[in-house]
Amino acid sequence: MIHLSKSMPAPACLEVEKAKSDGSYSCGEVLERLKTDFKNKCYICESKAPTTINVEHFQPHRGDKDLKFDWKNLFYCCGHCNNTKLAKKHYDEILNCTVESDGVDKKIKYEIRPMPKEKAKFTALETTPQVLNTVQLLNEVYNGTTVLKTIESINLRDALLKEMRRFIDFLFAYFDDDNADEEKAHWKDQIIRELRPSASFAAFKRWVVRESDTFKTEFAQYI
Repeated sequence: MIHLSKSMPAPACLEVEKAKSDGSYSCGEVLERLKTDFKNKCYICESKAPTTINVEHFQPHRGDKDLKFDWKNLFYCCGHCNNTKLAKKHYDEILNCTVESDGVDKKIKYEIRPMPKEKAKFTALETTPQVLNTVQLLNEVYNGTTVLKTIESINLRDALLKEMRRFIDFLFAYFDDDNADEEKAHWKDQIIRELRPSASFAAFKRWVVRESDTFKTEFAQYI
C-alpha cells in the first residue's frame, strides 16, 4: 500500500443515485476517476492494471446509504483483495492510503527476498490497531488463507518477485562502475520511475531503498 490522493469534488452522479431505491455507486465517471486516482492499481496489493476490478467500500456500508455513496469511501480494488478483506469487522479499522498522515508505506515495513517461492513479510512499526490490522490484511492478501486464496496469493507473489528482480537489476546497473555516466543516468531514471506512486508494488521497492544507506543517499528524495 502507498499513499494515493483522491480527486475532488465527488462525481455528481453519486448524489443522484443515492436518492434512488436501487441506485448504483459505480455510476457515471466513478470507475474512470477511481482508475486515475489509484493509478490503475489495486490499493491493497498494488498490482498494476488488475484484470478483476471492484469498486470497494473502504468502510463497509452495511446498508448505510451515506457510506455506500460517499466518494471518499469508494476505492479501486482487485477481486482477490476485495474478497480477502470483504466486510470482516477487524478490517473496519485499517490504514487509509488516501490519508497521507496514515503513512501506509512508512508505518509498515514491506519485504520479500527476490528468490523463488519466497513469502512476503510485513512488520508493524507502530502498535496501533490500524497498523496491526493492516499488517494482518497484507499477510492474508500476499500469503493466502483458504486453498483458493493461497493459489491466488502465489500468483500475486510471482508477479511481485518478477518486479523486484527487475528493480534490483536496475540498482545493480546504476552502481556498476563499468557503466558510463550516460548509462548511469538512464538507470537512475528507471529507478526513480519505479519509486513513484504509480509503479506496481512501490511500497516494497521503497523499502529496498530505505534499508540501504547507499541507496538512501541516492534516492531517498524520490520517496
